[in-house]
Amino acid sequence: MSTAEIKQPRVRTYALGAYIAGVAFTRDGETLAAATGAGEIRLQAVAGTKTVKAHDGAVLSFAAHPDGVSFLSGGDDGRLVRTTRDGETEELLKVPGRWIEVVGAHPSGPFACAVGKELRVWAKGANAPAATGAHPSTVTALDFSPDGSRVTAAHYGGVSVWQVAKPGERPRTLNWKGSHVQVRYSPNGRFLATATQDNAIHVWRLSSGQDMQMAGYRTKVRQLVWTADSRWLLSDAADCFVAWDFSGKGPEGQPPVEFGFGDGAVMTGIACHPASPFFIGGFENGGVRLGDLDGKRELVLREPPEEDGKPVRAIAFSSDGWRVAAGAEDGTLSTFDLKTA
Repeated sequence: MSTAEIKQPRVRTYALGAYIAGVAFTRDGETLAAATGAGEIRLQAVAGTKTVKAHDGAVLSFAAHPDGVSFLSGGDDGRLVRTTRDGETEELLKVPGRWIEVVGAHPSGPFACAVGKELRVWAKGANAPAATGAHPSTVTALDFSPDGSRVTAAHYGGVSVWQVAKPGERPRTLNWKGSHVQVRYSPNGRFLATATQDNAIHVWRLSSGQDMQMAGYRTKVRQLVWTADSRWLLSDAADCFVAWDFSGKGPEGQPPVEFGFGDGAVMTGIACHPASPFFIGGFENGGVRLGDLDGKRELVLREPPEEDGKPVRAIAFSSDGWRVAAGAEDGTLSTFDLKTA
């Protein structure tokens, strides 16, 4: 796959009428789901479109379920809900008076959500969650290790790494000052990256605990992505694609690779191709671009609207890497068919 193969992807746009909190595909790529601020899950498949009212309020967090055919959503109604591709819903957790703003899952089976200062963790096959101990502050993000054996929570002062099978045991802690708002493992399990409130990225080498800081972003970093080979780490919050090289000795003392400056708009969402060094960036003005890290070039997939373009926040690739979905704050859902270009 190269940008030369993608000259004019087929684009479809839909107006969902409310902020899009997340997008995800089923594992086979046949169904796309988009979660909205109106508490709805929009399901799109070849057979047709269905809208499900999953929450009595807004969806705040969203992820594909480990079973590959359903989706997890957390809401401001204090509920964690599983929605199947057929539109059936199941309440997995209810915590009245709380918001479920963080949810995550691992393809091997476990999944988790944050409830205030705690994680609720479902081990593979579990019908009910186990609770971790309280963190120093509200949990702002979570991620599973590549093998699914550990779940890591981001919070003020760093991260806490818990064993999925033994959530009651003391976690490993990795400390760094300030608030951490996102966390992502490298696919090879060697690094753990967080986004901080200080317009920066912080990374730990898990073998030694040694850490490093990459700063200078224009706004607060909210999303982090790694290439499948773990070589490159990218994020939103810049006006171009910014890639840090973790091969060899890593990025310490080295500048990042930067390309695709486009019209100067700041990136507000990013997703990585599941196998190749390609990225989809969504921007504050509603534009969407594809970045080719090998060729250090970009391709405009959608020009920003002429007036009142809203930030693109939610982006996802299908598992085969040929379909992309992007959701914006104004409820615009766009799909891009790269293979038929």
